[in-house]
Amino acid sequence: MTITTAPSSTLSTACACGRLRRASRALTQLYDDAMAPSGLRITQFSLLRALARESPQRMTALAGATLLDRTALSRTLEPLAERGFVRIVAGSDARTREVELTRAGRAAIRKAEPFWKRAQAEVTKRLGAERLAALIATLGELEALHPSPPIAAPQIGAPARR
Repeated sequence: MTITTAPSSTLSTACACGRLRRASRALTQLYDDAMAPSGLRITQFSLLRALARESPQRMTALAGATLLDRTALSRTLEPLAERGFVRIVAGSDARTREVELTRAGRAAIRKAEPFWKRAQAEVTKRLGAERLAALIATLGELEALHPSPPIAAPQIGAPARR
């Protein structure tokens, strides 16, 4: 990846990453507060929804799709597995694991969805629909900056990566 620098007169003094991380924490708290009656945090709800779109998924593919490292993904999945919302099973070979959404997980999504919609409505009210749409488009552009390499299939005979 080539990084070019702009003349210092055009650079913002605000750190884009620092501001985005603060905004992310504020938004996460708003969603977590709204979703508390459902028993799910927004991070858990988002993972369940990702699995609702495609399940089962290889752990590596799910980590890539959600831009989470495997450790963070495992930490988020563990309480979901304990509650029976997901099942983590051996994949097609001993080196892979797959995550699948259970019937209880689908029910948890249905139960949490009204609370998520309420949080979405609150954000839309505060920002306005047009600004929210622009923000979501900008966030998509920022996500594209992630340097993750494409997920390659494991090589036969290659040692398992941990």
